[in-house]
Amino acid sequence: MQTVNMKPATSAHSDTAHRVTALNRNDQPFHVVLAQQFDRPMMDQLCQLADMIRTIANSRQGSRFLRTLLNHRRAMLYFIQPSTRTFLSFTAACQIVGLPYNSVRDRSTSSEVKGESEDDTIRTFSQYFDLIIMRHPMEGFAEHVATMLNNMPRTIPVINAGSGKDQHPTQALLDIYTLYRSLADPQDARTGPRYTRNVFAGKTIAFVGDLKRGRTVRSLAYLLCRYPGVRLVFVSPPELKIGEDILEYLTRHDIEYDVAEDLRTSIGEYDAVYMTRLQDEHDVDGESKSIDYDRYSITREMMPDFKPNLAILHPLPRRNELDARLDATPYAKYWQQVRNGMWMRAALIASIFNVDVPIRDHYQAYYTF
Repeated sequence: MQTVNMKPATSAHSDTAHRVTALNRNDQPFHVVLAQQFDRPMMDQLCQLADMIRTIANSRQGSRFLRTLLNHRRAMLYFIQPSTRTFLSFTAACQIVGLPYNSVRDRSTSSEVKGESEDDTIRTFSQYFDLIIMRHPMEGFAEHVATMLNNMPRTIPVINAGSGKDQHPTQALLDIYTLYRSLADPQDARTGPRYTRNVFAGKTIAFVGDLKRGRTVRSLAYLLCRYPGVRLVFVSPPELKIGEDILEYLTRHDIEYDVAEDLRTSIGEYDAVYMTRLQDEHDVDGESKSIDYDRYSITREMMPDFKPNLAILHPLPRRNELDARLDATPYAKYWQQVRNGMWMRAALIASIFNVDVPIRDHYQAYYTF
């Protein structure tokens, strides 16, 4: 294992701050495009809000209340890159808070087949809908759309649901939520301080696999920088190492990290492991075929070396890097991760439209004693 230190990149930091300012309103995310838009108080509040929504939604009366919140708004889900979990969790999240939605998942069903530009397609959406949730194969496209809509007479928010190899901020938010719930002392759930206490301090979290092209890894690494005392380890083939820009960002925020190439000898060190699949859809000339990816898999046979409370996460879909025989073990947090995405995205939508206050008021009135 090799410890790496990089010098801060001041210009990169300045550029990111400018981008965040352009995406926010009143120091709060208006467009949700970059993980760097979220500080720790925002994440704490979103996690608390997600917990409240899931509790309220558990009763008929509560579910009916939630559905009244945004039934006067409309959302467009523009998903022209394949998706199962992200698309369905956003549709479920819209349903939870009563937000009607439409979707376009295939360019062939839109006027783009007639030569309309993507920009004009999105400008059209902005006239019919109050929110655009988009998943696009092109890196940076969601930020381009946000900038374009900022200059329209009618500006509406954009949520980046995955942008090429770049970022996936809502996945990172649900990952933080899942890690919080997995690593916190059970007593925290009863007494309430789960989201005000830094449960990541003293914990070691490993990212494993294709870290060069995994946008979920990038976004989650940015968010974990908000928690002093966490240690990150990046385990990957040499060809798929984490980007230097991420390592520079960690250094700038005084986050301890290591890079490694072997999972099996170090698995016992980790409190959480974030597995990723081989992102070979980004290959240019089939270069991934020469990589022995089996070395970056986690199996049931490795269980004796696990820490007792190890949390295994995976953004899915999985291939052979995550043994299905682990699904029924207490280590498997990835199915909870899927469900948590619905609650976190509902919380995010509620926050964007400023209906988080009535949710908190309702929770205080009916669910606290």
